[in-house]
Amino acid sequence: MKRRRVAALISGRGSNMAALLAAAESPDYPAEIALVLSNRADAAGLAHAATRGVPTAVVDSRGFRGDRAGFEAAMEAEFGRHGIELIALAGFMRVLTEGFVTRWDGRMVNVHPSLLPCFPGLDTHARALAAGVRLHGCTVHLVTAGVDEGPILAQAAVPVLPDDTEATLAARVLIEEHRLYPAALAWVAAGLVRVEDGRAVLSGVDAASGCLANPLPSAPVLSKR
Repeated sequence: MKRRRVAALISGRGSNMAALLAAAESPDYPAEIALVLSNRADAAGLAHAATRGVPTAVVDSRGFRGDRAGFEAAMEAEFGRHGIELIALAGFMRVLTEGFVTRWDGRMVNVHPSLLPCFPGLDTHARALAAGVRLHGCTVHLVTAGVDEGPILAQAAVPVLPDDTEATLAARVLIEEHRLYPAALAWVAAGLVRVEDGRAVLSGVDAASGCLANPLPSAPVLSKR
């Protein structure tokens, strides 16, 4: 099996990148993380990748102020040097141009901390708490020009608990991100994903059955008087 060469793009600690690296250690995983690239030299995830023997690169976005095309060209030069075939955005805090996204159409994935299309963009956990939703979660999707609008590959939901804070809710969602993202990247790398009418269609991937409810719709117990 030929493993697809993936660039993981980070801007910070790269916890999802670390989850991808761990998954790729399995010899039957269909992708290898061939490069970890950051737009910040101080991104903590670079050190983690280096300790795992993964090549790293920095294309500092601050050096390309007002020149997004130049910044992306510098990134793509690194991709070319490392034979990159797929891109996994893993906490990469830059909005990419339509031209870049078009060039990597169907070959770039992202994980987002909400159940899209709810709460695209930033501050998802605070917004979920403010909205009073009972379920929150994460989404892995193919990247398109619209921010957080690409075809959805997979989602995982967690209950919103009465005493949740942004931090506790984020921690619960992050566990699911680390579980879901490696699986979704594997589907793309193995060629199990196609897009039809703007929707991602998966072949050979088991679908869940049943339902998820929060709170559980059990009948209340009435006290006797």
